[in-house]
This record gives sequence, C-alpha cells and structure tokens, in this order.
Amino acid sequence: MLKREDKHRILIIGASGYLGGSIYKELCAYFKTFGTYSTANNALEKNNHFFQYNIEEDDIYEILEIVKPTIIISAIRGDFSKQVLMHQHLTEYVFSNKIKLLFLSSANVFDAYSKYPSYEQDKTYSNSIYGHFKIKIENMLLRLPKKQVAILRLPMVFGPQSPRVLEIIELNKDKAPIEIFPNLIMNVTTDSKVTQQIHYIINRNKSGIFHLGSEDLVHHDDFTKEIISTLEFKNPTHYKRVYTTNDDRYLAVLPKFNKLPKHLQLNSQDILTELKI
Repeated sequence: MLKREDKHRILIIGASGYLGGSIYKELCAYFKTFGTYSTANNALEKNNHFFQYNIEEDDIYEILEIVKPTIIISAIRGDFSKQVLMHQHLTEYVFSNKIKLLFLSSANVFDAYSKYPSYEQDKTYSNSIYGHFKIKIENMLLRLPKKQVAILRLPMVFGPQSPRVLEIIELNKDKAPIEIFPNLIMNVTTDSKVTQQIHYIINRNKSGIFHLGSEDLVHHDDFTKEIISTLEFKNPTHYKRVYTTNDDRYLAVLPKFNKLPKHLQLNSQDILTELKI
C-alpha cells in the first residue's frame, strides 16, 4: 500500500490543466493534495480536494485559507495581468506563512538569446509577451528567501496526451499542414518526467532554479517528423515551414548547476519511446 506523507499539504493552482492534472495524479497518493479548476466540471465539483477558481473574478486568499498549504505549485494559465496579480498575492502569503512555492516557468524567458542554449544562472531576456510575463513573475519570486521558492523552466512539453501531440494528430486527420520551424534548435520534455522531477524536488526539499529539459538538443522540424513517424499516420503529412530567421535559433534550457539525479534526466528519444506505448 502506498504510504501517504502527511507532512505536506500541497495546493496545485491550475490542476485541471494538462500539466497541473499530471502533477496532481503523481502527488495525490503521497501527499494531501488539493487543486483548482476554472470551468464547471461535475466530476471535480464532487471531489472535495478541488476548488473552483476563476482568475478573472476570484480571490486566491479564500482557497489558501481553507487549504492552508505548506507547498503551492503554480501551473495556471490565463490572462497575464491577472496572473501577475495572483502571484503577488501568493508571494505575500508564501513569505508571511514561511511556506514554499514551485512555479512552472518557460524556456521563453530566454527567447531573445538565439545564438546559444541557456543555463540556470543566465540573465533572462525575452522578445515575446509570454516571455516578458514569465520573467516578471520570476523576478517577483526571486525576492523571496531562497529556500521558499523553486522556479522550474520548461522547454516544449510532449507526451501521448499533450496538447502539442494531440494537435499534430488532429491536423493530420483534417489533412491540414503541420507547422515546423526548420531553424529552431530546442530541447524537450514529457509531462511524466516533469511530474517525477517535481516529486523529487518536494521530497528532497530542493529550491532555486531548475532547467527541466532533455540533455540533448533537437531541431524542431526533425523532431516533429520523428513524432509523426512514431505515430505511424495513414494519411500523407503536409508541412508548413515557418522561418523566423535565416540562421539557427536556440530555445533550449539546459541544466548545469542544479542537475537532478541520472534517473530523472531524459533525452529526446525517451519521448518517442513513450509515444509508442
């Protein structure tokens, strides 16, 4: 029988989303785990570990007061300015209650650096609205005591039920072109590996900045074609090549200073293996 670790009460904000849901499934057998969901959902409404939370209208303090978490995991999506405000409230709560916050960030905090991959201690710099927004929240959290925060920067996430893979399947079914970026060099991950890594970070009480991407780098076009080959489509595949630059462009978050154990690292082939199952 699985042992439940009662020392933590975990609140996952955005637990009905793709990654949030995967994290909930990974942790709920081991910890008292709670989550938020945004749109009406009969199954979740009956689950007393889930709370409806609309970032546009609701105050996160109400849920914090009910759950009294020792760890908050922020995996929410939605309006950027509302997210910034919510994270300001979370930061105040985390600081005053001496608890911990894990924030799912993105490789896009480095999307203005195109000439090389990025490591944990590199200065963030973005040209995109999405990257700017993630940087704003990261900077807010980095003002907290170091032991109280873990920033988890993710590259593109793939997996059998990931939005990216499901979109590829749907586009192929509709005989629509699949976008590929021939000049984009990136690293990748899966929801299953991210959730294991988060479980480890919680168990070992780790803090700081983590780059949770594959150890190897892939070209976006080659990797997309490998996914399609693995999925063994019956229809011929149509591609739409998107060139944002004539030169190779990196969007990769590699670990150098905060490496996790070998069994928690992955390479791009592991993702293709997972898609075959």
